[in-house]
Amino acid sequence: MEDVPTLVAQAREGRPRAVARLISLVEGASEQLREVMAALAPLAGNAYVVGLTGSPGVGKSTSTSALVTAYRRQGRRVGVLAVDPSSPFSGGALLGDRVRMSDHASDPGVYIRSMATRGHLGGLAWAAPQAIRVLDAAGCDVILVETVGVGQSEVEIAAQADTSVVLLAPGMGDGVQAAKAGILEIGDVYVVNKADRDGADSTARELNHMLGLGAARAPGDWRPPIVKTVASREEGVDELVEALEKHRAWMDEHGVLTERRRARASHEVETIAVTTLRERIGDLHGDRRLSALAERIVAGELDPYRAADELVAGLTEK
Repeated sequence: MEDVPTLVAQAREGRPRAVARLISLVEGASEQLREVMAALAPLAGNAYVVGLTGSPGVGKSTSTSALVTAYRRQGRRVGVLAVDPSSPFSGGALLGDRVRMSDHASDPGVYIRSMATRGHLGGLAWAAPQAIRVLDAAGCDVILVETVGVGQSEVEIAAQADTSVVLLAPGMGDGVQAAKAGILEIGDVYVVNKADRDGADSTARELNHMLGLGAARAPGDWRPPIVKTVASREEGVDELVEALEKHRAWMDEHGVLTERRRARASHEVETIAVTTLRERIGDLHGDRRLSALAERIVAGELDPYRAADELVAGLTEK
């Protein structure tokens, strides 16, 4: 068993091993997870969480690394949560983001953690919300969450970040195609990376046109800016940071930041509750109660919905 109070105190001091151990307890769904979350709750809530998403190959890891450099120049402590896809065969992951961000490995003001999805859909790992809280409580000023890069369905980051950044790149077919079907609706800031390539201006124009076709905005509403960058040379990164800061200021002014964080907490509680119920139901396989309900359904005495209601009622009464 871990000494959770000591680990939390050491994490607050910026000791990377303590932060790593706390996140490992989260990822492993340790029996001490509740104790960890209770200890972190009063310490979190200060970090600015920025999510970066987009199709594979647009330069998410390179952009994340460039943002780390920019924020470190401002003297801010930065946490990076980089999610990699898991192998459907071994369950492992390459965790290649660590390779691309190796320039920051020795910086004590930067903590980089790679996480595997372990089959969780939506571009994030299941433990991502709790891992974000660990980095927040550990004193990170900015937390950058880089998603898997799976395509158009990768929209879960919008529920976990204060600001969502969608990256595109020219020369990858239809640039806007990568941002359709959900992605186009979650971006607070759009980035056309690799802007030194042919077609960057065209991609930015198409994206601007698509944004203009979206829902009508009232005066004072946030209109997502489009920033062109060459992250490998850190070009346009200062403009990206400026756009992020403007969005944060706008959210503060209009109460959006508080509302997003409240929605994030609500979503997290709901996920934990549903997971708990699912685990209880999983424990019922072979249980006589479940078998009895199944027999009544087969006999035509009960429909599946009423059976489910009875099952859930029995579980919640425990």
